[in-house]
Amino acid sequence: MNIRPVFHLISYTLIVLAVCLWGCAAISVHEDDPSSAVWGLAASAAITLAAGLIMMRRTRGPIDLTRRDGFGIVAFGWLAASLFGALPYLLSGAIHHPVDAIFETMSGFTTTGASVLTDLEQMPRGILFWRALTQWIGGMGVLVLCVAILPFLGVGGMQIYRAEMPGPSKERLTPRIARTAEYLWGLYLVLTLIQVLLLRAGGLSWFDACCHTFTTVSTGGFSTLTASVGGFDSVYVETVITVFMLLAGINFALHFRAATGRPLNYVRDPECRAFLGIWLVGCLILTVDIRGSVYPTFAEAARAAMFQCASILTTTGFATADFNQWPNLSRVLLVALMFCGGCAGSTSGGIKVVRFMVMLKTIQRELRTYMQPHAIVHVKLGRKVVEPETVSNIAVFLIIFVSIFSGATVLMSLWTPDLISAATSVAATLGNIGPGLNAVGPAETFAAIPAPGKILLTACMLLGRLELFTVLVLFMPSFWKR
Repeated sequence: MNIRPVFHLISYTLIVLAVCLWGCAAISVHEDDPSSAVWGLAASAAITLAAGLIMMRRTRGPIDLTRRDGFGIVAFGWLAASLFGALPYLLSGAIHHPVDAIFETMSGFTTTGASVLTDLEQMPRGILFWRALTQWIGGMGVLVLCVAILPFLGVGGMQIYRAEMPGPSKERLTPRIARTAEYLWGLYLVLTLIQVLLLRAGGLSWFDACCHTFTTVSTGGFSTLTASVGGFDSVYVETVITVFMLLAGINFALHFRAATGRPLNYVRDPECRAFLGIWLVGCLILTVDIRGSVYPTFAEAARAAMFQCASILTTTGFATADFNQWPNLSRVLLVALMFCGGCAGSTSGGIKVVRFMVMLKTIQRELRTYMQPHAIVHVKLGRKVVEPETVSNIAVFLIIFVSIFSGATVLMSLWTPDLISAATSVAATLGNIGPGLNAVGPAETFAAIPAPGKILLTACMLLGRLELFTVLVLFMPSFWKR
């Protein structure tokens, strides 16, 4: 890896974050926050800007990126963003322990939604806005944002794009990668603007509308209320958020095609059909299971089921109910949805629907060739043949994912009161969901977990957000050779 150009480009990420922090400081002033919050945000912005400018100046020179450099920019860029993004919490006094602050910030930038904060209504508004903004930035990827400005530096951005974009395939929407990043962010901004206006029309303040939109389109799940979206007790608000969670969980390439006059691609795309089918079936099972035992009427049960199923499947993590108290069938189903995740090319976390589809079709092929050894059977998604290299990549990904999940669960059992809490805390962070079950359920926080456990879960968030390989290659000796 070429360290100098890697950290030169990371410096631009820090400058972007500094500008965002200045904006949050202005909002903190407007909202009459305590002076500690205003100065904490302003000081964080100044420190981050200074660090970015110094790093930029010290690493100037010709830039020639390789694939390895792209991995380095993404992994170290995310770490740098999380370290500097933790400053507002510490300097404002909102969070006192550095591990807790980094945990909260990593949860934001990776759009996980796991939190150590309680009584959010008493938090400074500028801090809450920064908390939501970290998820909005992380949703599409702060580094994909920077891809759009790389042409001004004479740098191609495909190496970064490949490392950052979630999912087994990285599809160019346009011949130029910088233009692709611009289109992606354009779609992201349009969805953001529409949802803000819809939530505002539903009676939310501009502040709450913006914060909940930031954490919906990014499938992040941070709320300004301790009771999450359930605190609004509004069918309209829940419906709007449900729709936009599902939109954010769909491949953004399909949104791009729909915006350019090809809306039927939603119907033709097999992954999109499977994703929405899983949501509908999950809603039906949850509704039947919680009707009577939790909610007295079908309408109330369906309302809770549709929202919670969308929230967990898209890995957003909002809550309108304490599903930790639901029957066992519902809890098992929600855990299964945690692993599933949304579509490739979306802002969702999890394993992704397309990977499960490919693996199921691979199993089907192997069973058929077992009966007919001489048959030539291809793995197909729709009419497209899946390349053997992609099938192998997905199989390795699943093996690594299960291995990390198992090992981290064993370690987390040292710091959690029961095995369910240990397993779901890992699933919730590795899949970038947020809430788990029992001690880390939707009505709880991660505050009680000791510092070593939080460090492990923070690593799980980064691994999950960057889809394992981008982080794991850093531990290979060959990665560091020039």
